Amino acid sequence: MVTRSKSDAVEANEKRQDVRTLRIRIKDKHATYLSELAREVNLVWNFVNELSIKVFQRERRFMSGYDLQKYTNGASKEGLRLHSQTIQAIAAEYATRRKQFNKVKLAWRKSGGGRRSLGWIPFKASGITYANGRVKYGKVWLALWDSYGLKQFELGPGSISEDARGRWYISICATPKQKVMYQMPLLSDSVGIDLGLKEFVATSDGSTIEAQKFYRELEGQLATAQRANKKGRVKAIHAKIAHRRKDFHHKLSTRLTNSYGAIFVGNVNASALAKTNRAKSVLDAGWSAFRTMLQYKCDRAGVWFGEVNEAYSTQTCSCCKKRTGPKSLEGLGIREWTCSECQTAHYRDINAGKNILAAGHGRLAGGIPALSA
Repeated sequence: MVTRSKSDAVEANEKRQDVRTLRIRIKDKHATYLSELAREVNLVWNFVNELSIKVFQRERRFMSGYDLQKYTNGASKEGLRLHSQTIQAIAAEYATRRKQFNKVKLAWRKSGGGRRSLGWIPFKASGITYANGRVKYGKVWLALWDSYGLKQFELGPGSISEDARGRWYISICATPKQKVMYQMPLLSDSVGIDLGLKEFVATSDGSTIEAQKFYRELEGQLATAQRANKKGRVKAIHAKIAHRRKDFHHKLSTRLTNSYGAIFVGNVNASALAKTNRAKSVLDAGWSAFRTMLQYKCDRAGVWFGEVNEAYSTQTCSCCKKRTGPKSLEGLGIREWTCSECQTAHYRDINAGKNILAAGHGRLAGGIPALSA
């Protein structure tokens, strides 16, 4: 096993990417203007799609993004209101997606009808300007609900996109201007977190947060709206579920980040559990989204974040390290158990949190990535 010193671990942690992707809502008064720009984006996309198909049929070769840009040069001066670099970004994105899906032709972007493509306007870093809570794209200043404070970031490329309810957002790569300094956390200032379905979070210091049932609470209303074919109502209910879940994740992750200097989370496999009969509860919990949110908040605040292998964490006694806990599927319903070796009483999820914390400390010390099999 290759081990690393604490200084090496700190250095590796400090080299984490500081780039964040911020998603900020644009005020609704710009919706008409952005919809018009989105139709022009669709026009450019369909043009390069058709051009690429014809070149392949004639020459049996795929055009690169650079090749496509030669045929779109000057389009912004001939009536399109799109920024010139947006047109370049469309060509580059088309070439990337065609290569990714290995297809001669990609789907056309539709500007009308029941299967209308949601609006999408890519841009490069030099295509926008930020000032006083607004972003300038082209010749128009777009007012934002700037909850992040974009003046604290160096702005990079991104896109302006529409959601299913017709609301517009700007998603942008941003790098904090002030560099975060990381320090090796104290053992007493760290926590292990076990994610679950009954308790969404169980920490190594004994606290638990009950799992919320965002989808199940509105499932009846959603079914009624779907049977009545009220598409607007269905979209509104789905948005409400997503917003409530995100609000819960934001508040909890912020509280944890403000309370600890190091956070270690178990790597529960949400995608695998989503294929079982517990899929609805797993997807409603949103473990992966929560971990991602917790990680970037830790990076921003200078809190140490680690994701460790949680294998056998519920079966292993956190005191004597013997695997005496409930096993197999029959043991999943047992929430409390007593170790047969050291007679210590355990609450299942809190015990798992303690084992996750121990594995995290072992990794910092040079490291034990998981409990021994």
